[in-house]
Amino acid sequence: MPAADPTTLAAVHLREDGSAAYSFHANGTADRGLLPEHLAALPDGGTLPAGTALHLGSLGLLLEPLASTLDGLIRREAGRRLVSLDPNVRPGLVTDRATYLRRFAEWVALADVVKASDEDLAWLHPGEPYEAVAERWLASGAGLVLITFGSRGAWAVGRDARVHVPAPSVQVVDTVGAGDAFTAGVLAHLHHTGRLSREGVDHLGADKLARLLSYAVEIAADTCTRAGAQPPYRYHGVATPL
Repeated sequence: MPAADPTTLAAVHLREDGSAAYSFHANGTADRGLLPEHLAALPDGGTLPAGTALHLGSLGLLLEPLASTLDGLIRREAGRRLVSLDPNVRPGLVTDRATYLRRFAEWVALADVVKASDEDLAWLHPGEPYEAVAERWLASGAGLVLITFGSRGAWAVGRDARVHVPAPSVQVVDTVGAGDAFTAGVLAHLHHTGRLSREGVDHLGADKLARLLSYAVEIAADTCTRAGAQPPYRYHGVATPL
């Protein structure tokens, strides 16, 4: 639905190593004011081949009324289509940590794929081993958990396997968009291999899980070679074969 409100702005502040810190200007913006009546009806996942995915996270976890609108959406769609969740934590915007953590835990239990960075985990569950956090998320209902470590690659755990893959060595310009590119790679790989569903992510063996992670980390690494959020297109041939 069209709105006259301004768009949320994100300002990027680059560190010496090319990693990014962000500040946001979201007061009175269109996405923050999203209400249930603004949402278009989603296609019936049961009538589509290989299902469709719903991805949530980041500012949608904390800015009202956006957060409550998306809370209703994920509760309605969980089980009908694959749900992907990335907290992409923005600590500077969190004013109520307890409420944020409660909502995130509830969304994890509804999600099929949960992706988080090591920085996310350090804020969400400081001092806890990432393996323990991931196992707890699986026990609560998630089907697949993916943890990214920047230049140290990524790790995943599912019902039947856990796998770590290294990151390709690239000349980093900046890391803007790398996390989103990783998640996009995961969803693209699941789609093209016919696994974009809860059944598809359950019981992924070690070989299939390693191929999924390798595809996603290559896309994220390639994104780091260009300034700004500029992930590669599949037809450019930069990603490994599916």
